[in-house]
Amino acid sequence: MPDVVPSIPVLAVLPFSNLSAEREHDFFCDGLTEEIIHALAGIEQLKVISRTSSFQFKDQQQQLGAVAERLGVSIVVQGSVRFAGGVARISAQLIRVPEEDHFWSNTWDRQLDDVFAVQDEVSLAIAEHLREHVGHMDIGEHLAQTPTRSLSAYECYQAGKQALDKWSPPEVQKAIGHYEAALAIDPDLIEAHVGLADAFSFLAVAGFAPRKEGWDSANRHLEIARRMDPEHAGLNYLLSNQALFTKADFKAAMRFAQRSLANKPSFSNAQLFVAFLLMLKGDFERAYVHLDYARSIDPLNPETRFYEAYYRYRTEDFQASKNILQELLDANPHNVPAIVLIAYVYLALKEIPEMEALMAGIPEPLIMPDERLGLRCLASIFKGMPMDTDPNFQTLQRHSRDNVSFQADSYLFLCYASLGQLDEAFALVEKAFEQQSSIFLLAFSGPMAKALRGDARYLPLHDRLYASPEAVASEKRSNSSEMDPAQAAVAQAKLEAWMQSERPFLNPGLSLRGLASDLDLHANRLSWLLNEHMGVNFNTYVNGFRVAHFKELLRRPDNAHISLIGLAYESGLNSKTVFNTTFKKLEGMTPGAYQKTHAAS
Repeated sequence: MPDVVPSIPVLAVLPFSNLSAEREHDFFCDGLTEEIIHALAGIEQLKVISRTSSFQFKDQQQQLGAVAERLGVSIVVQGSVRFAGGVARISAQLIRVPEEDHFWSNTWDRQLDDVFAVQDEVSLAIAEHLREHVGHMDIGEHLAQTPTRSLSAYECYQAGKQALDKWSPPEVQKAIGHYEAALAIDPDLIEAHVGLADAFSFLAVAGFAPRKEGWDSANRHLEIARRMDPEHAGLNYLLSNQALFTKADFKAAMRFAQRSLANKPSFSNAQLFVAFLLMLKGDFERAYVHLDYARSIDPLNPETRFYEAYYRYRTEDFQASKNILQELLDANPHNVPAIVLIAYVYLALKEIPEMEALMAGIPEPLIMPDERLGLRCLASIFKGMPMDTDPNFQTLQRHSRDNVSFQADSYLFLCYASLGQLDEAFALVEKAFEQQSSIFLLAFSGPMAKALRGDARYLPLHDRLYASPEAVASEKRSNSSEMDPAQAAVAQAKLEAWMQSERPFLNPGLSLRGLASDLDLHANRLSWLLNEHMGVNFNTYVNGFRVAHFKELLRRPDNAHISLIGLAYESGLNSKTVFNTTFKKLEGMTPGAYQKTHAAS
């Protein structure tokens, strides 16, 4: 199972701006940004902020330092696209913050007949310059994928994704329409099948569509996607949800979630779901590792914040959970999971009036009837009211007996646990096994059922409910760029000899790939050699030779008539800012100060 990788750079790709008047080009800008994020996130030695958090800043004018601080990043990619006459002018730059050091930029003029080739070209350029300035990265020949050959299908898919991200029933219905339009054009677009499965399962789980009908539609698209690519990260994430919420199969849910992460460790949804499963099991130490990773790559996603609140609730830090949930509800008063969880928190804090005021203000269709009924019963129990004459409690018992809903069973279980009626509570758990009720997986190990933990029946049932699969062996990619000490010594000697004899550093356009080609060495190996073996990145290494050459030229009397920047240009440094910054970093003084003490006599 992949855990957090320490000491690696964290990068945010902000939404590329559409500088054209036509808003229909927004999908290209958003798609370009998303594919760059996806491509860079596939580099093992780089951590990239997820789309959900980066797109919080779309069409916003904020100080770059403030944005970077909110995202927790040290490097930002900014870009823009201007369309004219069928040609897109794409500009991108890498910025180191808080210094706002624009250490690389480039512009491309490209036809849009192959948008995915453009995405790959831009992603590769960004990745190459990142590793030249930041540190070792293994980069393939291609980074961006080609999900479909149809630009129209891709546009429909992008529109569906934007709608689905809003997670409200009307927007999810719009997403379904867009995804279906994409599949009408390209039936093999796996991302649209996964998107449809996600949309239908959301409607089913949240109660905004008939449960069986919603899951049947989701399962149909999951099966199609499984035939296309059984290892697809998004597919396995949804199969994990399916196993938990339709079959109450904790073991299968964990197995699919682990498979999702084995395929894509940077998938924040899968990281959160693994954290959630581990919280249900009570393994909070491992849960926090996955939660913390998700927070590091998707800090502004409301779903990330919800799971952080859920972690605080499960570990009985109720006030911290309440603070996060209130923040979520201030932003979206119709956030159903946050509403239900804060009701539990109010009960745990014995803030019953606040809980009852919350319930009174929730529109009827927003939560399931038996969820509302169960919460009212729990509030009455926490107020010390007798249950034998409570009509709500009697209705809840009847709904459980008549199998009206899983919520009735779950809340009756919590009521029995809160009343200390443990025999009745354990009997309902046995019923849950028979009916494959996933709701008990959420309720059984939570703080509301804490009274059960001292009973001898608790641990055997716990182990039955939360049986874990064998850990999915993470396919640790063999680091083909790494060399043994003897190989590294030979390669370093060859590199240093080449730098002295051929002086490639005098070419201001020298790249790591170009130098690797000259040395007949794979670029990933040269990157490893410089960063991991020699302890210096490509940019600093090459500029060291350039500064040394500049100093040599400065000492020659016949160069006295040439300006400092002129000598810098002759040394391969093509920017006054880079020259001054590099020189001061390496020599501890400005070029002018150095000239005063070391110039030719």
